[in-house]
Amino acid sequence: MEQLVRENPRWGCRGIQGELIGLGYRVGEGTVLLQRVHVLFVMEIQTRTVHILGVTVHPTGAWTAQQARDLMMDLGERAGQFKFLIRDRDSKFTAAFDGVFAGNGTRVIRTAVRSPRVSSYAERFAGTLRRECLDHVLVLGERQLRQILAGYARHYNGHRPHQGLRQESPLRRPGRTRKNDLES
Repeated sequence: MEQLVRENPRWGCRGIQGELIGLGYRVGEGTVLLQRVHVLFVMEIQTRTVHILGVTVHPTGAWTAQQARDLMMDLGERAGQFKFLIRDRDSKFTAAFDGVFAGNGTRVIRTAVRSPRVSSYAERFAGTLRRECLDHVLVLGERQLRQILAGYARHYNGHRPHQGLRQESPLRRPGRTRKNDLES
């Protein structure tokens, strides 16, 4: 497996899994190194700024609530600017999770059942993350995934052009160019 990874660095997990199956090895999602890892993120729709809250193999309601508390602490006074949180109906989003935002004056809105277009911004980010980043690496664990996601979030928020933002990045200051940022 290590040789496949070295010789084909852009294949990602699915490519490696497919090749192993083609060679006659049975490889499932539960196999070591090929386990499902959950990523919790929040996107500020107006600016398209993404916050990666956490990574875990075993998400629980208590874990999601703690990630929400950590986000509120990181945002500080800015947290009071948020009017709404739109989230899906996953059972891991408990009353404690909602309470973190409600306590800050943010109204929590659950998406309608079987309405994937309601969370189109989140779906689009997840697809972009996969295509531009995760499809090209073989993630060996939660720690490595956290590092990869932190780097991608810095790129996504600070440098990646967004069509909905007139080809600017979420954190780009008006009038600043990438050249100005590199020279600073």
